[in-house]
Amino acid sequence: MTDKQMTLVEHLDELRKRILVSMAAIVIGACVAFWKIQLIVSLLIFPPVDHLAFFSPAEAFVEYCKLAFFAGLFFASPVVLYQLWAFVSAGLRKEERRVVLFALPFSIMLFLGGAVFSFFFVIPWALKFLIDFAGPNVYPILSMSKYFSFVIMLLVSFGIAFELPVVVMVLSKIGIVSPSFLKKNRKFAIVAIFIAAAVITPTPDAFTQCLMAGPMIFLYELSIWISKLVYKKEKST
Repeated sequence: MTDKQMTLVEHLDELRKRILVSMAAIVIGACVAFWKIQLIVSLLIFPPVDHLAFFSPAEAFVEYCKLAFFAGLFFASPVVLYQLWAFVSAGLRKEERRVVLFALPFSIMLFLGGAVFSFFFVIPWALKFLIDFAGPNVYPILSMSKYFSFVIMLLVSFGIAFELPVVVMVLSKIGIVSPSFLKKNRKFAIVAIFIAAAVITPTPDAFTQCLMAGPMIFLYELSIWISKLVYKKEKST
């Protein structure tokens, strides 16, 4: 009984240390980001937006802190992921550890790929469509809080949406889904993708939702191919 209690205490102590290391990395990254906050702001302002407004004395400072935090989290993500992996891996079996290690690099690349796709294609097109839709007689005055929330949500949403092939790969590798199951339920998956796009995207317009649903449908088809490769490999071993 005492050994189990000591083991639990040791695990909690390890968790506390890894959380502290992760928080320290995020704080350092946020400080660096706040130092270069004007550069980050300039990168996140897309045409046709040429200026932003703030409607309270503290709004600009609060939004800069928020941006610095998200940038710090991005910069510190390798440290955070390593700390998470080091803590979780101790409780995994060898096969489970191998699956996670195999999927982790692809997960990172796909998240970054989704964020990059959103940065270069989705956000500029969405902003142009939404602002031009108002017509020439309506002049937009965009607040910093609303605008940066819109941009950050799209970056994060597309990063998460692009994780679909990794999720399918892991589920196929451990035998939960198969290529035939994915093909059979393709129609239901497409409906679910459009529902998910409507929930995830920060705006209610159909244009932005289609910009997310289109790549997700492509990724679903890619996931079927990936599942076929992984599922066959597992069956042959």
